[in-house]
Amino acid sequence: MNTFESLEQMVQQVRRDILRMVHKVNSGHPGGSLGCAEFFVVLYKELMHYNTDFDMDGHGEDVFFLSNGHISPVYYSVLARSGFFPVEELNTFRLLDSRLQGHPTTHEGLPGVRIASGSLGQGMSVALGTAAAKKLNNDNHLVYSLHGDGELQEGQNWEAIMYAGAKKVDNLISTIDVNGKQIDGSTDDVLAMGDLKEKFIAFGWEVITIENGNDIPSIIEGMNQAKKASGMGKPVCVLLHTEMGNGVDFMMHTHAWHGKAPNDEQLQNALNQNPVTLGDY
Repeated sequence: MNTFESLEQMVQQVRRDILRMVHKVNSGHPGGSLGCAEFFVVLYKELMHYNTDFDMDGHGEDVFFLSNGHISPVYYSVLARSGFFPVEELNTFRLLDSRLQGHPTTHEGLPGVRIASGSLGQGMSVALGTAAAKKLNNDNHLVYSLHGDGELQEGQNWEAIMYAGAKKVDNLISTIDVNGKQIDGSTDDVLAMGDLKEKFIAFGWEVITIENGNDIPSIIEGMNQAKKASGMGKPVCVLLHTEMGNGVDFMMHTHAWHGKAPNDEQLQNALNQNPVTLGDY
């Protein structure tokens, strides 16, 4: 079991990784990545049971699918710092022939990544299929997935959500990153989705809300509630309320950093707000 201090140190280091990766190639998505840093650290350091000796089947272990694949920087950082591949490989982010493409892909064979994602709206279907397969294989481990709130504007999600509730796929825990922002502005301005909690309940899901999705104890408590709710005849939705750009003051409270890299001065400012902990690559 990790201490709160060690988890917080990991989060700070993950923020540094995100910022440095995106800055180096002047490309990528820091906002949502920073907003989900705490969630990823808790998921991989506290919640999931997995093997770093990676295989695509994932039998006998918990598996995770990132649906909103543009936040790949946080995914790659946590995978590397959890032992799936060398931390130094983060230095190749978005470079030609790198295994660490802007959106996760599979043909490069990056350990930890089971689907190509970033074509938004597809991850729920894949997670649902994997959860169903685990039931057929008498594998009692869980399937986790992460989705953006703006991503729910894609219709394919709702077909999968309807199926999961109707077929009682109760080994699936799908988390929605509710930051209220997407590339073109606020989700309410682009396409308001109303009450997500009531929508998921209407589709037959158990819903757990984490009001502060950037607070490690709150995430641990909420996700443990989600685990306890699994196996009870309903899929589980976690509404994780986060702040895009969390941990970097000038990136917070705006959608402007959804897909924009910091310049040299901005990078140093951001790094100064997140002192080195585990060591940069």
